[in-house]
Amino acid sequence: MKPVRTLIIDDSSAMRRMLSDLLASDPEIEVAGTAGSAAVALKLLEETNPDVLTLDVEMPDVSGLELLVEIRKRRPKLPVVMFSSLTQRAASTTLDALARGASDYVAKPANTGSREASIEQVRAQLLPKLKALGGRSVIAAPAPRPGPRPRTPIKAVEPIEILAIGSSTGGPNALAELFKGIPRGLEVPVVVVQHMPPLFTKLLAERLSTLGSIPFVEAQDGERAEEGQGYVAPGDHHLRLVRQGNEVRCQLTREAPENSCRPAVDVLFRSVDETYPGRALALVLTGMGQDGLRGCEALARNGAQIVVQDEATSVVWGMPGFVARAGLAQAVLPLEGIAAETMQRLRPTPAGRFPTFPVEHQHVR
Repeated sequence: MKPVRTLIIDDSSAMRRMLSDLLASDPEIEVAGTAGSAAVALKLLEETNPDVLTLDVEMPDVSGLELLVEIRKRRPKLPVVMFSSLTQRAASTTLDALARGASDYVAKPANTGSREASIEQVRAQLLPKLKALGGRSVIAAPAPRPGPRPRTPIKAVEPIEILAIGSSTGGPNALAELFKGIPRGLEVPVVVVQHMPPLFTKLLAERLSTLGSIPFVEAQDGERAEEGQGYVAPGDHHLRLVRQGNEVRCQLTREAPENSCRPAVDVLFRSVDETYPGRALALVLTGMGQDGLRGCEALARNGAQIVVQDEATSVVWGMPGFVARAGLAQAVLPLEGIAAETMQRLRPTPAGRFPTFPVEHQHVR
């Protein structure tokens, strides 16, 4: 396969040099060009025709958001990775950028202690994303089971008492789309792991709350999980649910990352299985890697229900793809159909059956 041609857009010459050297060290990536201003960036966009680009949140002549909008006019489907500092303002701007069509983001290194540590931090975050968004396979998916796997009809259904969601690349927009379709008055708690650093997760919770269906907060240690309330795992903390008597509470830890992630979907899903065995609905939305697969294996063993986003509507079909190909999903659906599916599973018909969707939405390739 050809290397992923990447255009670097950043107003800092030092950052452009570091990114250029870093990307050039990987044979699967090629630096298509570098730009320090919007005018040069748009010129190189036409001349180099990159597969993906990195875009600084803060540019000198126009804002990163304004440049993103112009790039989207010219290249509607070109993957764009925002490069953001870990500040309140930059985090807010990055979420705005994701809402306006950016594919993903990487946090600029801060307080790493050395230049080498900063480079390794960027390498670990950025290179896999460029390869995934540029069409290169980062982790080989397990072989699918023979033949298509249609939605599993369920005759006897345990009542759902918790909605657990995992997402990563493309997740903020997918979550927003999902909760636009969820009505008020949800009768179960909602717990979410979205791969994001601190600051970002708090802002994500605030933005999800503005959609009006469910109030969201960034989860706090010891907080009680209440019906109709949403909880987002804080950046750099695992979120677990634990039962204490008749109550279920949030537990935050900083144990080792899983799947190179903290928070990790697997950690949350395993705790959901322990706390609500067979009475959980898990959604796995767009995201890179395989976080969530092991947690779904545990959920499936106890009869939990699992729905995943399909490949066509995912920014990266990694997380949901792993679960689907492992045969763990009862439904593989486009993003626009998941809210309705969620409500049908939370409030099943008296017969305990669910409506049939078009066949093409049921198959796992």
